[in-house]
Amino acid sequence: MSDQQLLPTPSQEVRQWAMFCHLSALLGIWIPFGTLIGPLILWQMKRESDPFIDAQGKEALNFQITVAIAATLSFFLMLVVIGFFLLGLIAIGALVLTIIAGVKANEGVPYRYPFTWRVIK
Repeated sequence: MSDQQLLPTPSQEVRQWAMFCHLSALLGIWIPFGTLIGPLILWQMKRESDPFIDAQGKEALNFQITVAIAATLSFFLMLVVIGFFLLGLIAIGALVLTIIAGVKANEGVPYRYPFTWRVIK
């Protein structure tokens, strides 16, 4: 039996807040640095209310930090043209993975982003 089958499913409210932690990164479409600010604010507000929200909030924030670092490096690599391709790839990957994480969190499944530097423990 897997670890997920042993854990109780979080309540609907907890699952929604965990989902919001992931999807709040989409604020970056409209607000500068929204990709970092959204998950940070929600995680700070709700992290003590449930361990599932705390874990998913940290995961979302760590992923967005990783994306921000990768995007910054891509901007510098635009001097040698490959940065344009990499920035597009990062944007599409971040969007897809953020949506997948939001859906999984709403299902009560803890999601771990691939290729993420986990700065916040």
